[in-house]
Amino acid sequence: MSQPAVTFPPLMWGEEAPDSAFDHAVMRATLGCDAGLIAYKLGAAEMEAALVFAPEVSLSKAMTMLPLCGVGFQNALGALAPPEVAVHLDWWGGIRVNGARCGGFRAMASGTDRDAVPDWLVIGFTLPLIPASEDMGHTPDETALFAEGCAEVDPPTLLEAWARHTLNWLNRWEDEGSAPLHSEWRGLAHRIGEDAENQSLKGTFLGVDEDFGMLLRDDTTTHLIPLTKVLEAQT
Repeated sequence: MSQPAVTFPPLMWGEEAPDSAFDHAVMRATLGCDAGLIAYKLGAAEMEAALVFAPEVSLSKAMTMLPLCGVGFQNALGALAPPEVAVHLDWWGGIRVNGARCGGFRAMASGTDRDAVPDWLVIGFTLPLIPASEDMGHTPDETALFAEGCAEVDPPTLLEAWARHTLNWLNRWEDEGSAPLHSEWRGLAHRIGEDAENQSLKGTFLGVDEDFGMLLRDDTTTHLIPLTKVLEAQT
């Protein structure tokens, strides 16, 4: 059965991916497509989408697009899901629905030099719709969207809403800077103020710096872990 047509806001357009939406977006970005392309795949068990950016700032600052896309997703799902469904975000890009992991975001860029302006940046997410196993008791910290009271959420509608909310936050970031995004993200971030482990470091997750680098406080000092650490390497 064919999927209904998906409508995207101005400056964005979609391409249905034959396989991985993220890989399709990376391939198109490598070939020089314009920014604003959203590759997507809406399957019965999971949905995927990936957005191509053409940054005009250094990679360290461009990585702000990862939490920005996450906030756009939270706003979109929050508007479509029942009001009792809680949606939060992990620092590294994970999505949490009612406290349990439910897919997440990933990022890849044309290069890894934090101070250089990348030719392209791709931010994408995968969201499981139905559980991989009927017995979810074996994986209590993992869930799927339809298992959390969201069976009425329509994946094409969620994809469209994510695009709109992400574009709205992108416009705000360009016009107002990072402050509004920081404020919104902090209210959605999972486990701020609690113990965390990252890059073999353990401590209290204090929050993030201007470029969303993680501030992790141990007994002796506060470590800064740049968000570029979550970038995936090109294969």
